[in-house]
Amino acid sequence: MARRRYLVAYDISDDRRLRAVHSCVKGFGYALQYSVFICDLDKSELVRLKWGLGDLIAHAEDRVAIVDLGDAADVSRFDFLGVRPTLPSHGPTIL
Repeated sequence: MARRRYLVAYDISDDRRLRAVHSCVKGFGYALQYSVFICDLDKSELVRLKWGLGDLIAHAEDRVAIVDLGDAADVSRFDFLGVRPTLPSHGPTIL
């Protein structure tokens, strides 16, 4: 199955839910910042991530953005100012 790279960012209004969401997304990807992750996922992993997040968030209060960045091997979509983090180069990042 083809892997695609996703940017996942969230804004969670409750500290307990924030920690739970962070743990969930951390299991699927690489943290760029505390609430911004890069996740290389196939279709079933994307469904599992969305399902897990859907169970954790308060849908009337919290926000999660999942942005499809294309082919997981393509790092050319990123441009950084300041310290450039090392992005995953290929393959699964699920822990």
